Amino acid sequence: LQLVESGGGLVQPGGSLRLSCAASENIFSFNYMGWYRQAPGKERELVARITDGGITNYADSVKARFTISRDNAKSTMYLQMGTLKPEDTAVYYCNAYRSPLNGYLEVWGQGTLVTVSS
Repeated sequence: LQLVESGGGLVQPGGSLRLSCAASENIFSFNYMGWYRQAPGKERELVARITDGGITNYADSVKARFTISRDNAKSTMYLQMGTLKPEDTAVYYCNAYRSPLNGYLEVWGQGTLVTVSS
């Protein structure tokens, strides 16, 4: 399985972006899919995660601004980001996780850079 992110770029504060994560195989078997980010000099952190049942959770810093979704039929996950702030600047990575009960597998994408600046 390969994950390829797209949609990053430069955006002004208050703006919006939508990130996509396209998988090379069907993602229906993955228990969790998520978006993580890593800002310069900081550790990678969870931004948002969605289960195979559609349950979502978000970092407090992005709640009410970001929305995660997945389309199993298209093998794609999305992150709709709104009201962007300079502190959202980071490389965003998508992640797919399948539990040992289903045959453990965890895959990362290569990342896409989001820069929020005026």
